[in-house]
Amino acid sequence: MKNLIENIQSTFESFQTEANAQLESGNKAAGTRARKSSLELEKLLKEFRKVSVAESKK
Repeated sequence: MKNLIENIQSTFESFQTEANAQLESGNKAAGTRARKSSLELEKLLKEFRKVSVAESKK
């Protein structure tokens, strides 16, 4: 679970960096990378929810 949380944090940092690059400088490629990161983040958060529920039932 610790590894999953670290992966979520790094993916979010990547998303945040790219989203800010798009917002501040209008970098279209950064927007594409931010959208890709957001999809990955969605998958990781769903996995976290499954693991978290399983841990709480122990």
